[in-house]
Amino acid sequence: MSRKIRYGMVGGGRGAFIGAVHRIAAAMDQQVDLVCGAFSSDPERSKASGGDLFLPANRCYGTFKEMIFAEKALPASERMDFIAIVTPNHMHFPPAKMALENGFHVLSDKPATFDLAEAKALAALVKKTGLLYGLTHNYTGYPLVKQARDMIATGKLGKIRKVVVEYPQGWLATRIEASGQKQAGWRTDPKRSGAGGCVGDIGTHAENLAEYITGLQISELAADATSFVKGRKLDDDVNVLLRFKGGAKGLLHSSQISVGEENNLNIRVYGELGGLEWHQKEPNTLLVKWADQPMQVYRTANGYLCDAAKAAGRTPPAHPEGYLEAFANIYKNFANAIRAREAGQKLTKDAIANDYPKIEDGVRGMAFIKAVVESSAKNAKWTKLDA
Repeated sequence: MSRKIRYGMVGGGRGAFIGAVHRIAAAMDQQVDLVCGAFSSDPERSKASGGDLFLPANRCYGTFKEMIFAEKALPASERMDFIAIVTPNHMHFPPAKMALENGFHVLSDKPATFDLAEAKALAALVKKTGLLYGLTHNYTGYPLVKQARDMIATGKLGKIRKVVVEYPQGWLATRIEASGQKQAGWRTDPKRSGAGGCVGDIGTHAENLAEYITGLQISELAADATSFVKGRKLDDDVNVLLRFKGGAKGLLHSSQISVGEENNLNIRVYGELGGLEWHQKEPNTLLVKWADQPMQVYRTANGYLCDAAKAAGRTPPAHPEGYLEAFANIYKNFANAIRAREAGQKLTKDAIANDYPKIEDGVRGMAFIKAVVESSAKNAKWTKLDA
């Protein structure tokens, strides 16, 4: 395919945060072009938002339904190839379902859907259509996250015994949703966020990172979810014990009331032979620890890294790369997967273009949320993931 991949955006209009992040990430490698959008549930606001991005007026749509039908009617040489969904959680499933039913690939913000039933329905539709579905668990895009994954997969740490993953924030330490703060408003509203608040927003990032790096799946958990802020309807702090298939044990905590914390996602993994540690606040460093030798420090963009880690970097060593670049790696790999599909190429499991979160990760994320909510309601009873 000797052209850029074209996409349309659902959500992400005026006043939205994550839509701009997606657009920057998509544009970073010059492989993907935004050609249309339905940027708001308000048709006039949607069209005005498209105008802000200098899109042609006839490609700025009032609704995602209008966009999908209109784009489908365009010649193949002009229409979008996929949609990017950047709406609140309750509006992930409807456009994803409609896009797949009309022949378009889907890249969605996380969590995949509003609830587990929708996620399973979406998985069945992805399988039926044979189209591509990606999920922007962007922290998997960091080069040294990929290095950690490779070291565990190749047995350098031995059999994994323990996983500790944390994602504390402090921005919801007070009830700012009552002041009309848009980002807090929908994240704390069960009608738009779903059954989980903090656990759905950032707990799923921690869950996905733990499974991605270790290659292990959580089999059951015991959770204590709390809403500390008076009047808040969803959890803002979650503490979880984990059991992984294969025998490893783990701890996961996510919090949005940890005063003074920013986006302090971090993970520590311990095997029979060694351990590793990675912090999102210092993403270009991976610490690797051994019982009988000094700790090693791995750094982004060096030649000793694995192929996936090297492919995820863009600048020479010591030139900082971070959140936006990691996000861009999801878009880059997803775009290359579309190219391979259009060329009739079947990607191997380990192909770099195949390295992006998929619908299976989305189902597991929704099963994780459901299990946390159910476990906490039963005084932290051990609960299996229904994935």
